[in-house]
Amino acid sequence: MPFRLSYLPLFSAEIAHETVLMNRSLAAPLLALLLSVPAASLAEEDSPYPLADAEMHYVNFMQESDGMEKLLNAMDQADVTDTMLTGMAVTKKWKETAPERPRYYQGDDGPVYWYAATDELVARAIEGLPKEQQKRFHPFLSGFNPTDLNAVDHIDRMLQWRPGFWQGIGEVLTRHDDLTALTEGEKPRANHQAMHRVYRLAAKHHLPVLLHANITSAREDRPLYLKELKEALTQNPNTTFIWAHAGTSSTTIRRNDMDFLPPLVKQLLKDHNNLYILLSWTAEELIYKKEGTPDPVWVKMVKHYPDRFMLGSDLVGRFDSLPKTMDDFQPFLDALPEPVARKVARENFLDLLPRNR
Repeated sequence: MPFRLSYLPLFSAEIAHETVLMNRSLAAPLLALLLSVPAASLAEEDSPYPLADAEMHYVNFMQESDGMEKLLNAMDQADVTDTMLTGMAVTKKWKETAPERPRYYQGDDGPVYWYAATDELVARAIEGLPKEQQKRFHPFLSGFNPTDLNAVDHIDRMLQWRPGFWQGIGEVLTRHDDLTALTEGEKPRANHQAMHRVYRLAAKHHLPVLLHANITSAREDRPLYLKELKEALTQNPNTTFIWAHAGTSSTTIRRNDMDFLPPLVKQLLKDHNNLYILLSWTAEELIYKKEGTPDPVWVKMVKHYPDRFMLGSDLVGRFDSLPKTMDDFQPFLDALPEPVARKVARENFLDLLPRNR
């Protein structure tokens, strides 16, 4: 990991101490100067590209979180100035027959169910912060059932209760391997009629929609669910879509070659001006070659569409790994021209938010 000036206050104190020993007349002015510069400013000057995390879940699948203090500390260490913050749309059921409380949605065969209170957890966490820190977070609504035609009314009510607070909708969980299979009731998909109603509401309020929609299943190395995504994009041209992980998941990307994906993504970007791509935790397997160097195919595509890509950690309630997760993008950013890298690292995500459009 590259050296970051966010750690300079500790380093500078040692310098000041040595200066005291060498020249007491210079020590006090030097120390005063060092302490007058905020650590965040120093970090931003050293960081090649200020970062925005375009997908962060405040809670995990049990609706638990490390809390805001740890999240803010992790953001500062990772040179992340802004974070999209969302809850977790589903929560894991603890079945009576389970031998112990599950820790993850795949922990046992118990189902997951839609959990509307997750948005309130996010809202209260942000509202409990000082105003200056609140500005660093961009909350997205996610606690609704995407197969329920009533979902749009719930979202509209949430928007009315906190006017101007919510800045997007998502992550909306549709095709998602085991998670979809474990969800109680009807299974969600990107072109469900309930979601078309949500898309129209999002367009009305200029809210981007972060959509998780796997492009294929765990066993098919072809775009099995492409029609679902294209219908959502085509029938809602005024809605801004952020496609999570470029339609991949841990299961699909590790069991399939996914060679069809880069040309498919390029064609979708050409055909749909309302589509944006979120590169998140699948980055190492998606945009890097096996030897760990940036894939020139993806580098060329991002250079061709410099305004359409963004980065995200996709952490779920635990934040210690944020610095490493965001630092893993650095080789890819370094392979891009500096103006493009700055867009991908931070500007593209912020430009999609309602207050900036």
